[in-house]
Amino acid sequence: MFTQRALDFLYFNHKNNSKIWYQDHKEDYREFLVKPFAELVTALAPTMLSIDANLIVEPKIDKAISRIYRDMRYASDGYLYRDRMWCVFLRDKKLYNGLPGYFFEISPYGFRYGCGYYQADGRSVKNFRQLILDNSPEYKDAMACFKAQNVFTVYGETLKTSRYPDYSPEAQDWLNRKNVGLITESQDIDLLFSENLANVLAEQFLSIKPFYDMLLKAELMKN
Repeated sequence: MFTQRALDFLYFNHKNNSKIWYQDHKEDYREFLVKPFAELVTALAPTMLSIDANLIVEPKIDKAISRIYRDMRYASDGYLYRDRMWCVFLRDKKLYNGLPGYFFEISPYGFRYGCGYYQADGRSVKNFRQLILDNSPEYKDAMACFKAQNVFTVYGETLKTSRYPDYSPEAQDWLNRKNVGLITESQDIDLLFSENLANVLAEQFLSIKPFYDMLLKAELMKN
């Protein structure tokens, strides 16, 4: 179970930006972040495998759980450590131009979770749009489940000018995305620190399974 100590570690580890500070507090990292993330992944595993039996659900760093340190080749701001940590359920470990998946992330400022791409490749987006243009069963089911809930919103950078002005506003909102997914952001600390967190996430993840199925269909269309 997460506690305030997890958020405190993320904040101060990032702020200090020091390998020495991290090593001096590494047991806090293991106790207040790695352990509760591993427990959360384990608790969610049956639900995630019921959604997709091929999802990676190993409760380990670099499997379903993110690293705390950054790849300095891409860290232009000089920070050695992230101020956030997450678990992700994908069919493979690749985030950039990888497959769609589910995620849950915490930071000192709250938490967020959802389903979609970290960064979709061009073929994925093209196939996703085609499913909408074809009014496919996968799109109908995904849009129906989206309309039936009030937790998640659509994320992803949009085109500067709509290319699909003749479609409904709901369809345009999906068609004009360069990257796409569903997300909710929260500062409900009581839920974050609750033993019921895994149950809430499982219920919400299941509620948008048709959206995940649509994304997976777009991937299978590549073959």
